[in-house]
Amino acid sequence: MGEFNEKTTCGTVCLKYLLFTFNCCFWLAGLAVMAVGIWTLALKSDYISLLASGTYLATAYILVVAGIVVMVTGVLGCCATFKERRNLLRLYFILLLIIFLLEIIAGVLAYVYYQQLNAELKENLKDTMTRRYHQPGHEGVTSAVDKLQQEFHCCGSNNSQDWQDSEWIRSGEAGGRVVPDSCCKTVVAGCGKRDHASNIYRVEGGCISKLETFIQEHLRIIGAVGIGIACVQIFGMIFTCCLYKSLKLEHY
Repeated sequence: MGEFNEKTTCGTVCLKYLLFTFNCCFWLAGLAVMAVGIWTLALKSDYISLLASGTYLATAYILVVAGIVVMVTGVLGCCATFKERRNLLRLYFILLLIIFLLEIIAGVLAYVYYQQLNAELKENLKDTMTRRYHQPGHEGVTSAVDKLQQEFHCCGSNNSQDWQDSEWIRSGEAGGRVVPDSCCKTVVAGCGKRDHASNIYRVEGGCISKLETFIQEHLRIIGAVGIGIACVQIFGMIFTCCLYKSLKLEHY
């Protein structure tokens, strides 16, 4: 019986240190997950107003929430491990499972939206740009369109001719412009009055192809982070179950 207890105790100690190491890595991973979510929301959200679906935004929020819960859970996991409290281990396992599901959801949403993105942009981007640009109450769209055209050196959804359908251009409020000034290679007030190739950006595929590539790159990052961390958590759940079982054996 003494030999059995000694072996069990040795196994418990090993499991405790394995779980502690996992928790340290897990806490850092939570920080990384939260950072990716915040980075997407704070620095890369300028173009969200141009998207018809809220899926891109939802995946970023899920990662932020998951990252915060991961960091809190990591601390709980350390306490549960070294205090050898089985009730804390149960709570820790449940939180791991919730985070696991959240990150799987974020990864799946990113993948599904990745597949749908091209169709959504083709259906909605031109309408958004021509109907909302420089219209009251749509200042966010105006800013996003100007930034999109300048940052990606493009003009119009498919090409510069799209701007002929713009409510702003046709209303006369554009001051004689045929395209927004943000289409110009060198932006000065009124430069959009001339749509010659020497003056404005004329990119094959227009802004759709540029925006699609940009968002797809970020969806790949979000999906990879979500799925990657979720897979790592499987080991944490296994270690937790083993430690829980080991403590139960020692108790008897």
